[in-house]
Amino acid sequence: MICKVFVVNNRLGLHGRAAGKFVRIASRFKSDVKLSRMGNGPTVDGKSILEILTLAARQGTSLQMMIQGKDELETLEALRSLVDSNFGET
Repeated sequence: MICKVFVVNNRLGLHGRAAGKFVRIASRFKSDVKLSRMGNGPTVDGKSILEILTLAARQGTSLQMMIQGKDELETLEALRSLVDSNFGET
């Protein structure tokens, strides 16, 4: 299992379009992807847009991403690239 903490930096936070991009990328891989707020809150399925939206992650929110499976390194790299690009937004 790989755990990675990231901060949501895009201005609108992890809203519908950004969450949709996350789900599309996560769903390309076999590994399980989970997300949770740092410090509190539920752990949600990173392949479910509705569950991701329940995190209500605004700009500046720290999220923990947990990836487990045979292709976890590839999954991490693809999702890290998305996060590092601020979900393709400014």
